[in-house]
Amino acid sequence: MQLPQHCTLCPRACGANRAAGAVGVCGAGDTLRVARAALHHWEEPCLSGDPEAATGSGTVFFSGCTLRCCYCQNFPISQQGVGKEISAARLSEIFLELQQGGAKNINLVTATQFLPWVTEALDTARARGLRLPIVYNTGGYETVETVQALSGYVDIWLADFKYASSAVSAELSAAADYPAVAEAALRRMLLQTGAPVYDVDGYLQRGVIVRHLALPGHTQDSLAVLQTLAQLREETGTPFVPSLMSQFTPFYHAADHGLGRRITSYEYRKVIDEAVRLGLTDGYMQQKSSAREEYTPPFDLQGV
Repeated sequence: MQLPQHCTLCPRACGANRAAGAVGVCGAGDTLRVARAALHHWEEPCLSGDPEAATGSGTVFFSGCTLRCCYCQNFPISQQGVGKEISAARLSEIFLELQQGGAKNINLVTATQFLPWVTEALDTARARGLRLPIVYNTGGYETVETVQALSGYVDIWLADFKYASSAVSAELSAAADYPAVAEAALRRMLLQTGAPVYDVDGYLQRGVIVRHLALPGHTQDSLAVLQTLAQLREETGTPFVPSLMSQFTPFYHAADHGLGRRITSYEYRKVIDEAVRLGLTDGYMQQKSSAREEYTPPFDLQGV
């Protein structure tokens, strides 16, 4: 495993010499940090299945993040460094333990800053019998090069498309280039992965799920996001699974950036109506009242 001496794993391209212990913008240095590994029951149904079942998505939450979302519901691990140092060998064991425990897939949440460890762990685990689909759960802020590097490793992209406006993305996630970067990355994901493929039980085996979280006061940006997604579907000729989310809760510093409330039914209805108009209906749309505690598990180092 070769650690970056001039890190360009994410679009920040901060150049940190992580091999020498320097910490990048993402908060990661020369060690792998994981905050939780467990079956998760609240992803999209094609990943998690029945929330009352003993199975679920085998989710691994990594510490740090390449974005700085002011409303992040996972802020203890994304922004505050909660997590435990482990080795790539231990990570490979975690993958196998999740498989043995009934996971339907291995779900890597915000893993890009640890790409060298992750690919090594996947190689080891597959050599030892890992056979589950690999889900890459990302905020969408990825370089095309990183997406390409994960060809052969990732079966399912679970990607956010957060913003269409660079002004909004700069204000809320400290990433003015987010819209252009996410669009290029998503285009590559679609072309690289292809149309959704399901098993006989309805679990996704390959494909792309695109999430969009509707934010209070930003309905126009959500409408623009949906239009971009429809254009990408037409351009690539590749269908994907849209997942429109209404679960926004004003976590972390949200209120300091004008996000101190939940989205209204009227706002969300406008987003849904636009999705229907564009034909982005072959996926999931949350109920307005769907926000619940289970979406944010305790980062208690379980399974690590």
